[in-house]
Amino acid sequence: MSQILVVDDEVGIRELLSEILRDEGHQVRLAQNASEARQIRGRVRPDLVLLDIWMPDTDGITLLKEWASTGQLTMPVVMMSGHGTIDTAVEATRIGAYAFLEKPIALQKLLSTVGTALKQGVPRAGVPAVLVTVGKSRAVEQLRAQIERLRALKAPALFVGEPGSGMEQCARLLQQSNTAWVAKCKCV
Repeated sequence: MSQILVVDDEVGIRELLSEILRDEGHQVRLAQNASEARQIRGRVRPDLVLLDIWMPDTDGITLLKEWASTGQLTMPVVMMSGHGTIDTAVEATRIGAYAFLEKPIALQKLLSTVGTALKQGVPRAGVPAVLVTVGKSRAVEQLRAQIERLRALKAPALFVGEPGSGMEQCARLLQQSNTAWVAKCKCV
């Protein structure tokens, strides 16, 4: 059973989406604005977020940016809007949104998008190509093994190295899904 957070300032939309998703077997949490969404995200990591763009307190794009910059964008986010533009959809996906749904949302499109997003799971935008696709050289395999040993420790880690050496990408591989990302960079 997946946990889905629905963030929309329109009570009718929140309730309709909640009813549809509960009928599909999901647990649903509701937030009427970005402030409530922040509180809920601070306590739990939903498996998926349906996020409205136009809200009175903070717009959905700004909230998406906050989650991305603090390491809380560890779940697929589907943006929703009745007034969306192509530019808005492109910006949202550039920041890390999984998809963009235009209101009124067709039932089949909603279910298809939610199902696909849940199967995909955690966004992989920050995965370093050097460790995933570069190959199976001895050095890369040793680095993978060291990172896996560090991951098993579940302790804080400090990476120090030259800019461009891949230390941030290695650290991001260790990041736990429910933790914030803290980056300190001293460029010389």
